Amino acid sequence: MFLITLKAARVNVGLRLTEAAELFGINKDTLSKYEKDSSNVPRTFFINIERHYKIPVENIFFGPQTEFFRNRTG
Repeated sequence: MFLITLKAARVNVGLRLTEAAELFGINKDTLSKYEKDSSNVPRTFFINIERHYKIPVENIFFGPQTEFFRNRTG
C-alpha cells in the first residue's frame, strides 16, 4: 500500500487550495493547516476525502507533513 500526503492527494486531482477548500466547505487557511498536520481533521472532513480526492483514506498519511517526509528520507 502506498501513502501520500493530504496535499499530494489534492494536487493529484488538479485542485488548487482555494478550489478544494470550497468543495469541503472550509476556509483555505483551514485546509492549509490540515495539509501541514492532518492528525486532527474533523470526521466530517475525513468522510469527504474519498469523494473529492478519489483516493481511499487508507492511502492518505494522517499526521504532521514533516513527519511524513522525515520517515521517507531517513
